Amino acid sequence: MLVPDPKVVRELLTRYASLQIAQAERARPAVARELEDVSYTLCVMMGTTRIHDAVAKADALLLAGQRTPVAAEAAQQDGESGLPLAV
Repeated sequence: MLVPDPKVVRELLTRYASLQIAQAERARPAVARELEDVSYTLCVMMGTTRIHDAVAKADALLLAGQRTPVAAEAAQQDGESGLPLAV
């Protein structure tokens, strides 16, 4: 099984969270379409059919990557807190 690039997964999770916030603040068709696209992409990358499952698997993937000393150090340098994103 292929493992998604953690950088891409992190970017998608960030985009997903930002779009969720934007849509909650003010519902707009363009934001809804982009949120649907990002949700679909996350599901495909994580091998799931539900966005909550995809976010959970993406969080687990990123957490597993940070468990190695080199990855944890790199994440700290990138400004990552290591906290999972909430759905």
